[in-house]
Amino acid sequence: MAEQKQIYFEDITEGMELTPLTVGPLTTTHLMRWSAAMENWHKIHYDLPFTKEHENLPNLLVNGSFKQQFMVKLLKDWCAPHGWLWKIKFQFRAMNQVNETLRAWARVTGTRKADDFGLVEFEIGLLNDEDKESTPGTATVALPFKDGKPVPYPFVPPQE
Repeated sequence: MAEQKQIYFEDITEGMELTPLTVGPLTTTHLMRWSAAMENWHKIHYDLPFTKEHENLPNLLVNGSFKQQFMVKLLKDWCAPHGWLWKIKFQFRAMNQVNETLRAWARVTGTRKADDFGLVEFEIGLLNDEDKESTPGTATVALPFKDGKPVPYPFVPPQE
């Protein structure tokens, strides 16, 4: 496996879009495995008769923590190996269902310099096959300067 190339703070421009992370179509097996890993045994993630008859939902639902993980992975992988995802927040505004393909996306909305690294602000979200946004939010990533050191671990946030 090739070593990942580091992106630096100086490489970033406002409006820049990350290459989206596309996952799916998500199957019942994906949802069941995630439910097992998270020990989330709510039947709306794996039992279709229960979901339709008892909960009156149209299909099995993608776990919220699974959706969250896609957005975190997009940003974590983008800033690695020497950057850090510092903050992420989002809202679950729509349900995603089994058999959908989801696309995590991120767009740079601003940058600022801290003492030893740069901070990149993002608008983020998760779109389905029909480009319906289900999980809008924001995030902040810390990136090293080209002539600087890696962002320290453990990460110590700058004074705001």
